[in-house]
Amino acid sequence: MPVPRGPKVRQLLTLLALRPGNLVSHDTLVDELWGKEPPRTAISTIRTHIYHLRRALERGAGQGLPPDLLGTELRGYVLRLPPDAVDAERFWRLARQGEALCRSGRLAEGSELLSRALQLWRGDVLADVPYGVALAQHVRHLEESYIRALQERIEADMRLGQHARVTAELRTLVTRHPLNEWLHGQLITALTLAGRRGDALRAYQELREILREELGLEPSPALQNLQRTILTGTPQGFGQALGISSDLLLDASAHPGEQHLRRAS
Repeated sequence: MPVPRGPKVRQLLTLLALRPGNLVSHDTLVDELWGKEPPRTAISTIRTHIYHLRRALERGAGQGLPPDLLGTELRGYVLRLPPDAVDAERFWRLARQGEALCRSGRLAEGSELLSRALQLWRGDVLADVPYGVALAQHVRHLEESYIRALQERIEADMRLGQHARVTAELRTLVTRHPLNEWLHGQLITALTLAGRRGDALRAYQELREILREELGLEPSPALQNLQRTILTGTPQGFGQALGISSDLLLDASAHPGEQHLRRAS
């Protein structure tokens, strides 16, 4: 699909594309572009932007786009795209399918679909598009969905015994997101289950130092309990107690110092 040059035209296209086949009202478009203080000419300006957007889409007709891709309705506009034409829709579909497979015990298949969903991410969400209230909500939803899919895939791979591969990935992630305790907990667990107890304890200590220095806090009770389990449990007892069960996965909201994981790019 051709990408318009004007920032507000790109903004309109993005909002319409994230709601494929659904009417986007004039009010929603006005709020998106100008917030609570729109100009008196807001509706006519939107019509001008839509005109330029339609021209750009017409230039893309040679790329297989239908001529009536952008429809005008009484109360707004609709972009008649099939859902799979939008990466965000493909991501949500694959992520939902992958999560459902994992929860039904089909871990390998679920992990594969979740990996395919995560691979659709390229850079930051809407990095070159200005956005207002409506697009900001879409960005938050996408980022939260990404976090959930990433956590689900890591959990599936841990259950499948792929500790070495998960460990390498988690080391990169905790470097990018040093205050995310959920990631640190998974790294500590993966190292332990891979037989690297000393590395696991060092990873815990590194997190403790980061939290003390940055936030003046200790690790969450769940992580402290995880450390005690590593220190006192036998290898068999540890495996049975933590056994890649959901109890092992530390709730990212359990600690007041936790910052939500953003998209790993």
